[in-house]
Amino acid sequence: MNNDSNPFITVICPAYNEEKYIANCINSIIQSDYPKERMMILFVDGNSTDNTRIIIQEYQQKYSFIHLLSNPYRTVPYALNIGIKYAIGEIIIRIDAHSIYAKNYFSVLVRNLIELKADNVGAALKTDTLNKNPLTIAIKEVLNNPWGIGNSYFRIGIKKVKEVDTVPFGCFRKDVFERFGNYDTRLNRNQDIELNKRIIRGGGKIFLIPGTYCTYLVRETINSFILNNFENGKWNVMTVYYTKTFSSLSIRHFIPIIFLLSLITPMLLALVKPIFLVVTGISLFIYISIILMISLSLSVRKKMNLFYLLLVFVSLHISYGVGSLVGIFKVLFTSK
Repeated sequence: MNNDSNPFITVICPAYNEEKYIANCINSIIQSDYPKERMMILFVDGNSTDNTRIIIQEYQQKYSFIHLLSNPYRTVPYALNIGIKYAIGEIIIRIDAHSIYAKNYFSVLVRNLIELKADNVGAALKTDTLNKNPLTIAIKEVLNNPWGIGNSYFRIGIKKVKEVDTVPFGCFRKDVFERFGNYDTRLNRNQDIELNKRIIRGGGKIFLIPGTYCTYLVRETINSFILNNFENGKWNVMTVYYTKTFSSLSIRHFIPIIFLLSLITPMLLALVKPIFLVVTGISLFIYISIILMISLSLSVRKKMNLFYLLLVFVSLHISYGVGSLVGIFKVLFTSK
């Protein structure tokens, strides 16, 4: 590791059609307390069809540490691997264009990476919305709720350094990619989780650290929210298929498909014995009761719109579950 108190870092940010978010991302980087002469920012764009490239180029003309690369393959893992190829320095930080970063984000990550002798470190991931309205506030709340995305430590935050098996994004020693390999280009989603699991299996150390955070800006329409979660669900199954191991993910990633199958399977069995419809009814009743109680509580405590809370919870779980189901059929078709 460079003995300089501020080792040179390369920050890699995949981008594709991010014109609504990219300026916020770049501005947060510019406001960072990390010395700009000790960093290089690589925006790796997948041939955006909106104004993303134009916006990046405008910043590039003003700031010499900002660079724009092209990703003809368009997907995130390809973008990250292109960035790794061009990276200089001994530390690589992977970020996301949909996010903004605390002023001390890079400096805290780098300091902890060095002090902990870690292979990768990450910080808490908060969620927020660019535009505030009843729907976007509901989306933000559901994604922060254990009954929405879950209660991963990087979502609920920590007060002390904790060794974990994955972190959002990540601050890596550059030689990690030489020892454990680059991002798996087969994975349009979950490439971060898969790489982190690979590091752990290889004996590497990953830590979640307090003291800083990044803020992920959620999708703001119900259609984009559903599509995103559908893809997440599908790629959970595809990730298992491509990596040939369930350890690339956690059991919580498969809860929506388990719930969906608890509805569908008895309905199919009811074609032979109608009594099985009772099982579907019980499962649906339990689910509705839980989601209604949670939504009512949030609506009362935080003065939020009950209808939107219910809509977002159900949309999340069903689209995620359907995505996983489609992933299963895709795997069965692909395997043939």
